Amino acid sequence: MSHIFARHCHASPPVAVGGKGCYLFDASGKQYLDGSGGAAVSCLGHGDPDITEAIKSQLDTLAFAHTGFFTSQPAEQLADLLIEHAPGDLDRVYLVSGGSEATEAAIKLARQYWVEKGEPQRSRLIARKQSYHGNTIGALSAGGNEWRRQQFGPLLLDVSHIDPCYEYRLRQDGESLEDYGKRAAQALEDEILRVGPETVMAFMAEPVVGATAGALAPAPGYFKHIREICDRYGVLLILDEVMCGMGRTGTLFACEQDGVAPDIACIAKGLGAGYQPIGAMLCTSAIYDAIANGSGFFQHGHTYIGHPAAAAAGHAVVNAILGRGLLERVNTQGTALAQRLEQRFGQHPHVGDLRGRGLFRGIELVEDRDTKAPFDPSRGVAAKIKKAAFAEGLACYPMSGTIDGRRGDHVLLAPPFIIEDHQLDELTDKLGRAIDAVIGT
Repeated sequence: MSHIFARHCHASPPVAVGGKGCYLFDASGKQYLDGSGGAAVSCLGHGDPDITEAIKSQLDTLAFAHTGFFTSQPAEQLADLLIEHAPGDLDRVYLVSGGSEATEAAIKLARQYWVEKGEPQRSRLIARKQSYHGNTIGALSAGGNEWRRQQFGPLLLDVSHIDPCYEYRLRQDGESLEDYGKRAAQALEDEILRVGPETVMAFMAEPVVGATAGALAPAPGYFKHIREICDRYGVLLILDEVMCGMGRTGTLFACEQDGVAPDIACIAKGLGAGYQPIGAMLCTSAIYDAIANGSGFFQHGHTYIGHPAAAAAGHAVVNAILGRGLLERVNTQGTALAQRLEQRFGQHPHVGDLRGRGLFRGIELVEDRDTKAPFDPSRGVAAKIKKAAFAEGLACYPMSGTIDGRRGDHVLLAPPFIIEDHQLDELTDKLGRAIDAVIGT
């Protein structure tokens, strides 16, 4: 009997015993193609010798030094590397141990910034429906997925949620993508004016929405309008790139493709590529200086922030992404994956939308392609596809609740950046068989 408190009490997952390249292996010897990088984590694949060597070398030198007493060389090096390649005026890095910690730190920093600036009335956060920002109370409050929020509702913070930029379902007939993007962004200004601009501290959004909406990219111009609205009312822009950042969509920071830069950025997952738990919050010099010239102390912290071995892993991973030509590869293989998905599912009667950027792709499933009607939630389509794909030897990321946290199903794909053409064929074939087995052709 296992004493592990598993994610699901009635599931007995196989024991993973090894990984190499794009594959994982269980104790029975079965091989699984890692079609989602876990949860968009394993961007370099499994068993990368350069990353493991960087960690081993750091452990031989220094395993841990608490940031209440010390900084460390790998932490300093990782911060320098990230800022060297960060967009806009991002200038400082706060290292944490994962995505929820990064978004939680961002929310708290936004609040303290306004307190230090002498505007303590600014305490409201605005985010979007069908977003996901993590599982701590603050991060879950910012997230807009009702299924995840429901049972914890009495504990959550009061956060405004506007409609997402979701052109497949929310763009009107005859409306151009650009006009829709502008209209979708207008929802932010409307909410700022409704609650009072003087009360709003920040707007938080994923540049490309991951787990809860399936690689949902914004309409053209959307984030430029969002940036203009934030600037107009002095609202901080927090971009959560925990899942879509670190090269996943084809640029190191996903927001680069939309021509904007945030005041605060959150990264994790691909930053450590699964080799160590690590995340980071980045902020502009203006935000840092407000703290430095005020109290001088950010009222936050965790025991393992800036962990030397984790920072060494992050530094090695970012160097690998930049130094091995992997951003170019993400774009090339992302296009190849999109083409295969279009060939296999483009005319599928139960596929409503194929979307995404780079090696971050989503398939929205529908009962009726013409009306876009989703499957009845009672059918459990996403869970059944996950199980069927796993039986085929494919690990992917199907989720339900795509539309509103209850209705809708999608499959999220986020394979390692090193994936080969024949493995893209394998991914598409196995996923196609799983989808057809569950919902037919």
